[in-house]
Order: sequence, then structure tokens, then C-alpha cells
Amino acid sequence: MKYAELFSGIGGFRQSADLISKDTDVRLKCTAFSEIDPYALKSYGSNYVINGETCMNNIVEFTSEKERINQLEDFDLLLGGFPCQAFSLLGKQLGLEDERGKILFSIHELLVKKQPKFVVLENVRNILQHNKGETLGKILDFFKGHQYKYVNYVLLDTRNYGLPQRRARVFFVCSKKKLDIDLSEEAIINNFNSIKKHSLNTYKDVRDVLDKEVDQKYYLSEKIKHTILADGSKNFKSKSQIDLDIARTLTATMVKMHRACQDNYYSDDFILNNNSQKDTSKEVLFKVPVRKLTPWEALKLQGFNAEFYQNAINSGVSEHQIYKQAGNALSVNTGYALLHYLFVKCKIQTL
Repeated sequence: MKYAELFSGIGGFRQSADLISKDTDVRLKCTAFSEIDPYALKSYGSNYVINGETCMNNIVEFTSEKERINQLEDFDLLLGGFPCQAFSLLGKQLGLEDERGKILFSIHELLVKKQPKFVVLENVRNILQHNKGETLGKILDFFKGHQYKYVNYVLLDTRNYGLPQRRARVFFVCSKKKLDIDLSEEAIINNFNSIKKHSLNTYKDVRDVLDKEVDQKYYLSEKIKHTILADGSKNFKSKSQIDLDIARTLTATMVKMHRACQDNYYSDDFILNNNSQKDTSKEVLFKVPVRKLTPWEALKLQGFNAEFYQNAINSGVSEHQIYKQAGNALSVNTGYALLHYLFVKCKIQTL
């Protein structure tokens, strides 16, 4: 089955699809992809064989010319994670009024001309409540208006699929055919746990992800430590904790190092001796070595392997950009769990 990947980033969906093809008798082949970030495209191009595929770059510009769409190879499945900043709790939440929010509807011509049988798109969980549910209704109506007879969504959390990170994301699933399937996280988790053999990287908790020795540049300086570990300020109060077994949601801006109520930090005692400092007083924490995640560890928390990281580095992508790419990425294992449930377990392509 041929697919196109929109808003591809570093190819979280593609990695999932490649592993599905490797592990099962369901063959998923990419024919086209879109991404506007030049550094993400470097990581993408250094890790996937893209010869013969169409790089659509800016999907808004690409779909504005119908001839380009006509020249695209037909595909059965549309995958992607459309821009989430317009709906994120960390942003201004302008939703469909934001240019990034409107990008979703730029695929109108693609759906009309190519008529993919299935659509699977990902976004942040806040989109479900955004604008008191009006945004969700418009998105569902958009796909129903394109003659998709099955239009549904499910909320999946990365930590349930072998990656120790709290990352709840909503996945929209659309089909030209009516489907009688249980699209619930419980069903998807049960299927995932029943898979006897797969090629995914899985970890019990963050301890399996953290490297014992890293460069000193990843450690918090004495100057910044007081800010990072503080429980907020006069106008902003929060509970800052380190050494969490399940990491907080990775963000695209983690390179800036936010307070420990938002980003992930770990003490040497936790990494080397398995002694958590989560509930230790700030006075004590200020005196112990504490570090942030390395970019390689961030990629691991999203399900990518060492070869992926090294290929990106070798292509000239900076660590700064890898942090951003990891924070923006779709978790490989989560994408795998959903695609496996839909196309291997439920066999929706043959219904």
C-alpha cells in the first residue's frame, strides 16, 4: 500500500511504517513527503531512501498548483502530524485563526485529486477542547465533506508503547469505507502487548534511556541550577521535580532549558545509583550534579535508534536542531501501535 507523509518532520510515521513493513506481511511504501524545515529534511534525507519520491516541501505552495498534484503518484494512505503550535497549551491557542492551524485545510486539493482511501493524522490533545470543541467539529466535518464515511479519533499516550515519556496525542482516522472497529486506546494497547516479535526499541523506564557518562556540557551550571530547579517565581508557581521514571513530554524548545516543572533533568545519583532525588529539598539539590537530556537520549525517548542519530549528525545537523526535531517528532512506537492495529490486526484495507 502506497502512502504520502505530510508535515513529516524527521519521519516518525515513516519509521513506524517502515518497521510495520519489516515485521509483518503488510507492505507500506512512501511515494511523497512534505516538510519545510531544512534541518529536518537533512535528518530525513540522511536516514531514508527517498530516490524517486516527490518532496513537496511547503504543502501550501505545492497544493496551490493543481498540475503538481496531478503529477503525483497515486497513494492509498495519507499520514502526517499537522502543525500543533496553533492548538498547544504552550502557545497562544489561536487554532484555525492561526496560519499554522489553517494548514490542515490546504490538503483539500490533495484529497480531491488523489482520493486516498485512508487518512491518519496526529496532533496535540488540546485540539479536542480547543474553542469549546468547535475546532474539533470543523476538522471532523472537513473530512466528512470529502466523502470519508468513517471519521473518528483516538487519544494515545506514548508511555503505553514501550517509551517512558508522557506524551498524549490525538490521532484522526478516516476511511472511504465504513468501518466497524473498536478505535479505543484499550484495544490498541491490548493488540500492541500481544505482538510477539517487532523491531521497535522499547524501554522499561527512563533509566534504560539515560547514558551513564556524558559530556560535562550537559550538566547544569551552578548559576542556572537555582533558576531551573526553583518552584516558580512570584507570579508563577509550579512544582519542579527531577529524576522522574517517566519523562515529561519533550518539547521543541527543550534546548532553551525551561524550569524542572516542564523539562526533564536527572541527578548523577539517580543515573548511577538508582537513588531518586525527586522529593529532595532544593537546598540539597543545589549541591548535587544535575544534567539535562542529551539530544541522543531525546531521540531515544521518541523511539529512534543510534543509527538515525549518527546519520543526522554526520549530515551536518546540529545538536540544537536535534533537540528541536525530537521535541516535534511523532513517537515511533505510538505510530507503529496504531498502524499495526489498523492494518495488521483489523486489516481495514481489505474490509
